[in-house]
Amino acid sequence: MSQSRPAARPALALTLARNLATLTGLLWSASAAAVTPPAEDSLLNPVGGKPLAITLDAELGFLAPIANTIQFDHDGTKFDYIEDGGQEILFPFLRLQTSLDVGKRETFVFLYQPLDLQSEVVLDHDVTEDTVTFPANSTLDLRYGFSFWRGTWLHELLPAPEKELAIGLGLQLRNANISFESGDGTQRFSERDVGPVPLFAARTRFPVGKRGFFGAEASGSYAPIKYLNGANVDVVGALLDASVKGGFTLHHGADVYACVRYIGGGAEGTSKNPDGFGDGYTANWLSFTSLSLGAELR
Repeated sequence: MSQSRPAARPALALTLARNLATLTGLLWSASAAAVTPPAEDSLLNPVGGKPLAITLDAELGFLAPIANTIQFDHDGTKFDYIEDGGQEILFPFLRLQTSLDVGKRETFVFLYQPLDLQSEVVLDHDVTEDTVTFPANSTLDLRYGFSFWRGTWLHELLPAPEKELAIGLGLQLRNANISFESGDGTQRFSERDVGPVPLFAARTRFPVGKRGFFGAEASGSYAPIKYLNGANVDVVGALLDASVKGGFTLHHGADVYACVRYIGGGAEGTSKNPDGFGDGYTANWLSFTSLSLGAELR
């Protein structure tokens, strides 16, 4: 959740860091590389050695929360969105991305990832968040919003036609909007936060047969230090956004594919200047997975 509040126990964060290192190694060894493979009959990018090329990409599918817990204040409830918050179902998933290839080695990627999960439950036990208590047997309206925008720079390592292997850096802007509200509207707790998160990134793609292709990408970071994770005090923060996809190239620079994605991470710590009435402690760790169909025009 909001990484502006900081501090301890990163068991999941350490796992995410190991997973990020493993995925980066797999991406490094997966293929021999280049910019996004060109299409000879592209409708979007004229062929002929132009220094700039645009790629448009969209995914549509479903999101399945695997784990998602949150806690405000050391005396507050560690709330499990899967067990108690109605997130045991599937949610719509959308992802929009555009890329700009500059020359033969540089690529700039711009991503918008909406994540806004809303649910309504009847509590079977008391829930306290930042000194606000919602009693058992009452209705609770929940919003877990964690949409983000991301810009990434990728550098191609060994340019080669029809293949890609790139590594680079990214900057993600998180937009957290989390709220607990009683069904009758008499009680409400909300937490909002906007902040930057620097990332490492890697991406690969290589052909399979005449028209098939396989691709993988990963963006992530593990940062127990302020400023490196976008917080204003020391905090344990981690993020991993990784995927694998396979598909087919069509005519005129169009591709279609299926994609499996993992989005996980969070933060834990105590703010020195809390906004609420509690002690400033916040902990939020999440694991989401998605299955989507995508289309790309390059």
